[in-house]
Amino acid sequence: MTLIKQLQAPEEFVGYYLIKELEVKQTNTTPAKDFMDIVLCDASGQISAKLWDVSATDKETFFPMTLVKVQGLVQTYRDKLQVKIGRLRKALPEDGVHITDFIRSAPISPIDLIHTINQVLESITNPAIKSIVSFCVTKVEEKLNHYPAAKTHHHAYFAGLAYHIVRMLEIGEFICKQRPFLNPDLIKAGIILHDIAKPEEMIAQLGIVSDYSVQGKLLGHISMASNWITEAALHHEIDLQSDVVIGLQHIVLSHHNLPEWGSPVLPQIPEAVALHYIDSMDAKLQMVEDTLMTTPETEAWTPMIRGLENKAMYRLNL
Repeated sequence: MTLIKQLQAPEEFVGYYLIKELEVKQTNTTPAKDFMDIVLCDASGQISAKLWDVSATDKETFFPMTLVKVQGLVQTYRDKLQVKIGRLRKALPEDGVHITDFIRSAPISPIDLIHTINQVLESITNPAIKSIVSFCVTKVEEKLNHYPAAKTHHHAYFAGLAYHIVRMLEIGEFICKQRPFLNPDLIKAGIILHDIAKPEEMIAQLGIVSDYSVQGKLLGHISMASNWITEAALHHEIDLQSDVVIGLQHIVLSHHNLPEWGSPVLPQIPEAVALHYIDSMDAKLQMVEDTLMTTPETEAWTPMIRGLENKAMYRLNL
């Protein structure tokens, strides 16, 4: 079976893939005809695909998170690979394929990731900060085992959020040693809390986001996490006007750095400045790594990376 990463144009292929996204659209011809705009994925990556001349049966058969057998042709459209689907059917039990084989996941097991996060949580010395962080983590404890960190931008796969947190904690540990004026407890707490409400913001299955929740659409993970900090402080009878509560809320509220990026306030304490750049560094480097990993090694240039101002990456031949 051909992995998505191995597909090249022009090439005919047959293989099993997971429908990650699917939308029925209409052509701009007269009369208009229905077609399916699909994103196929496997553990190696994803690719855009089109199924033309869609029938009523097709609309009742194919949905996101459906494992399918595809016969198709790889083409190039606007400098990107795209599949023209010739034949499509649902995978059958006798095909011997399972949906989990087609899911991309973090390179470290969820058990180990959660263990690391809990170890760091226990190392927080300020009892008020530890209590608040523990309260918020408990809210998403089960989902943290498998939720992605985003729908598309970075760590958008099974256990991606926990992996993002752990990688940030590693960077944070180094930064605190290099810059002793930073408060390690605030850095650890900020890293764990900054995206902690993502599992309630997004609706995901096996690391694939299908939509945003009502809370996610109306409130967003930043304000939700800030509210959780308030809820935790009330639960543990911690003064809402204390520097601990205000400091943690500020770190969460400012971690996107600018209003146009989603933060209602700018970073104005040292730990908030550090957290923003730790988050940005890990996210952007992960975008680069993910793109390199899912681009055929025969390609010198990767596709453009949206989160990096639509820049492509070039592989140096060293």
